[in-house]
Amino acid sequence: MRQWKLLIAAVVVVAGLVTDGLAQNQAANPYRTVEGWAKLPSGRMWGSTSAVYPARDGSGNLWVAERCGENSCLGKDDLDTVLLFDPSGKLIRSFGAGLFEWPHGIYVDADDNVWVTDARGSSGRGHQVIKFTPQGKELMRLGKAGVAGVGPGELTAPSDVLVAPNGDIFVVDEHGIEGINRVQKFSKDGTFIKQWGKTGTGPGEFLDPHALAMDSQGRLFVGDRKNNRIQIFDQDGNHIASWTQFGRPSGIYIDDNDILYSADSESNFTTNAGWMRGIRIGSVTDGLVTAFIPDPQWEKNVPGTTAAEGVAVDAAGNIYGAEVGPRALKKYEKK
Repeated sequence: MRQWKLLIAAVVVVAGLVTDGLAQNQAANPYRTVEGWAKLPSGRMWGSTSAVYPARDGSGNLWVAERCGENSCLGKDDLDTVLLFDPSGKLIRSFGAGLFEWPHGIYVDADDNVWVTDARGSSGRGHQVIKFTPQGKELMRLGKAGVAGVGPGELTAPSDVLVAPNGDIFVVDEHGIEGINRVQKFSKDGTFIKQWGKTGTGPGEFLDPHALAMDSQGRLFVGDRKNNRIQIFDQDGNHIASWTQFGRPSGIYIDDNDILYSADSESNFTTNAGWMRGIRIGSVTDGLVTAFIPDPQWEKNVPGTTAAEGVAVDAAGNIYGAEVGPRALKKYEKK
């Protein structure tokens, strides 16, 4: 009798998990895709991109870092990698030629400075975070160019960067499932403060920490991609919660209304099975998923990555998806 009760309980738990996954897949999609929004210079094609973030100056402009028309900027030193578009999709300015191997994450701070991570390293570049003025003047570097490091303050393949309201800097490294899997915290002048995390599946452990966002309470949201969850911490690294309802997060963004946008570019029929790729949307107040932009390629069961890996939202509520596999930047607006 006891064995039957345990079996029934197990079935209920599994059914609950499946139902939860289906619920997130079936949330309404109130957005439509705007095709061909961003205009690159004549003759230039989009490369892989996971880096997209809105300007903070009220202009409605959008910052993007892309990989030089391919999936790497090596040998492409004549091409700028950091691009600024106006609301109509017109390119305003660009910079960063010859500075990056594999631009990956981007953040725009309260002063409109642009921070870009380089998640590979060789030939005297990479394994760094570089801070620029909006005009492209270099202001700061974290990490040593082209040199991977696992010590405090050193960087190995940093995936993303975030600047807190008080100026403290947070960086997640390293890109990929193997390695150090940690969050590092620096002061506004780049001085190392502390780190937390290690490889694993428990609270405060990571498998490919891939994205960062912060809500109005100052809580730090970490996209723990290969653990299929978002982990939430205070700014001292104390674990608050883990959320699995937003899929397998490659990119996360939290807007001024505390709405969370999570880009899942990797779920398929075997990886995080039961979850569709796409952008899930919900409030950080209750954690409920209320909208979902599905990946139109999902049913093809592509083994790598499709749809948005990076995600951002402008003040007008338009959503932008930066795509690695399809090498594109998509804009989504309300229907």
